[in-house]
Amino acid sequence: MDLTFNRDEQAFRGEVRRFVAERLPADVKHKVENGLRLEKDDYLRWQKALYEKGWAAPGWPVEHGGPGWTPVQGYIFEQECALGDAPAVMPFGLNMVGPVIIEFGSEAQKARFLPRILSSEDWWCQGYSEPGAGSDLASLKMSAVRAGDHYAVNGAKTWTTLAQYADMIFCLVRTSASGKKQEGISFLLIDMKSPGVTVRPIVTFDGGQEINEVFFEDVEVPAENLVGEEGKGWTYAKFLLGHERVGIAQVARSKRQVERLKKIAAAEFKDGRPLADDPNFRAKISTVEIDLLALEHMELRILSDETAGQAPGPESSLLKIRGTEIQQEITELLVEAVGYYAAPYQPAFLRDGANDEPVGPGYAPALAPTYFNWRKASIYGGSNEIQKNIIAKAVLGL
Repeated sequence: MDLTFNRDEQAFRGEVRRFVAERLPADVKHKVENGLRLEKDDYLRWQKALYEKGWAAPGWPVEHGGPGWTPVQGYIFEQECALGDAPAVMPFGLNMVGPVIIEFGSEAQKARFLPRILSSEDWWCQGYSEPGAGSDLASLKMSAVRAGDHYAVNGAKTWTTLAQYADMIFCLVRTSASGKKQEGISFLLIDMKSPGVTVRPIVTFDGGQEINEVFFEDVEVPAENLVGEEGKGWTYAKFLLGHERVGIAQVARSKRQVERLKKIAAAEFKDGRPLADDPNFRAKISTVEIDLLALEHMELRILSDETAGQAPGPESSLLKIRGTEIQQEITELLVEAVGYYAAPYQPAFLRDGANDEPVGPGYAPALAPTYFNWRKASIYGGSNEIQKNIIAKAVLGL
């Protein structure tokens, strides 16, 4: 495996870097750089800029609007977006349900849904977890009963990210209670404006509404919105999760956060010398950088496999585990770096302009909510405990 980039790839890196510098709105960059709360319009302005450039869906085939990049180009693109403080593209449409529709959907579904996903005309959310089915996802109970030309859907989904903005939701639903529990699951696309759909916010520790409960009461969903075959939803879900777990690692964005950490550590705060003078803290930064470098090499190995036409395997679980652990370690070090300055917190701090007086270079008063928010990283996308079970079974043969 060659870990160096050739001349064409380096030229592509320069093109992406220039694009991010020129097209990323300054106010959005400021929010990302300082950990401030992003609104729907912030995401959409950036995603539409990518769409106009033809770069909205790096992983899609050219015939469906993808840019035709190699996996290495996609990797470089993600790196440069992170280093340029661009917001992460909302993954639910472009990176999750889009590839599922491309792989398993009907031609009519591809024609109807893919262009609207690509242009961000439709905002999607994910309906997997339920009040009684999270890590044990196959225990889900939300039902979809066929009634002529539609399904009658009843049940609830929870931890649904940004459902308050969504036009559509893709759901795992139970269409049969016979056989193994995985065999009775189907993959359904549901319009969030349908009668009987109710969204209720779950207010997080930082006062935000990032996640929601979504309730379905006798919701009529056209049978044509069933993806693939009835009862095959578990197969489609595993396909989706394999791609999601690779993205969750967020190596490039963790590298950007390490840069921010070093900047804070080098600052001279009011009460003494820079923290960077402390050899113990320098050792902590070095340790997380080494771990991140090892993770990056693992990601590049997966890229090499993708270049050879192989889909992500159990190694995506390894990426997910170490990626989220490192993300949490970095947020812990960021809080440690500013000490008691991280303690005072008001929800208004996450709004742009609420507090423009930073404690030190590279720091805005949003570290406490960032720290608490990232505790979830080891849970979503399949908890890390579940990922270890996958590795034990698929790699170690246990």
